[in-house]
Amino acid sequence: MAATFRPRRSVLYMPGSNARAQEKAKTISADAIILDLEDAVAPDAKSAARETVCNSVQGGGYGGREMIIRINSLDTPWGVEDLQAAVSVQPDAILVPKVESADMVNKVESLMDASGALATTAIWCMIETPRGVLRVEEIASASTRLGALVMGTSDLVKDVHAHHTPMRLPMLTSLSLCILAARAEGLAILDGVYLDLQDTDGFRNACVQGLEFGFDGKTLIHPSQVDPCNAVFAPDAAEVDLSRRIIEAFAAAEKEGKGVVVVDGKLVENLHVENARRLVALAEAINHLQGA
Repeated sequence: MAATFRPRRSVLYMPGSNARAQEKAKTISADAIILDLEDAVAPDAKSAARETVCNSVQGGGYGGREMIIRINSLDTPWGVEDLQAAVSVQPDAILVPKVESADMVNKVESLMDASGALATTAIWCMIETPRGVLRVEEIASASTRLGALVMGTSDLVKDVHAHHTPMRLPMLTSLSLCILAARAEGLAILDGVYLDLQDTDGFRNACVQGLEFGFDGKTLIHPSQVDPCNAVFAPDAAEVDLSRRIIEAFAAAEKEGKGVVVVDGKLVENLHVENARRLVALAEAINHLQGA
């Protein structure tokens, strides 16, 4: 289930126990919504939250937004029931926390198949532990159901005894390994959350850094983060215009049997054309989502 050009600039977590927040999410311009049954829900509210989340997904009204349900780990008292309930309401994806091996992915896939999951329901894996990072290559290639890797940077920083820093140098190796694994397997990959809601400049800088690293978008914890995140991760009009001209010039050159062309005084090769196609497809997908 290779990554498509479906926009995933902004992926907003919503607490599974808060029906009002889930209703509000229908009006928020996030590209995707994660309805969270794990961290955002207290143990004594897990069952009620599961019902609330399933009702929200089944009720619809979210337009073209991608809908994801984050379940509890299968080794908790709630995980298996979460997975079975999620499968029954057919979200776009099921997000599995703390994935640390291909076996964990295969177990999730087997339970999904046994529960009658649609072929189009993807598995998204959270990479948020040292072992998960070290095994990310095997995780990313574990199943054709995989659609995305999601960085859980808050837990990862804690587990490696690192510190949150503006440039995120303690996380550079982990982030890079996960990006490489995702790209090698054709998966989407999302950056972790930014916790300081008052630090708007710091948040934007983190988004820019995530874009420069190669992430498709960022997971968010508050609606106020959506618009600035969308702005950073969307290609601008000049990029899209240049990309269209590159595609057109290369198509014309191919008809003439040429392998390279010059656009705006710069040599254009196959790699540039593929990137141009990606940017144009992303821009078109964003426009389609906004019109949905």
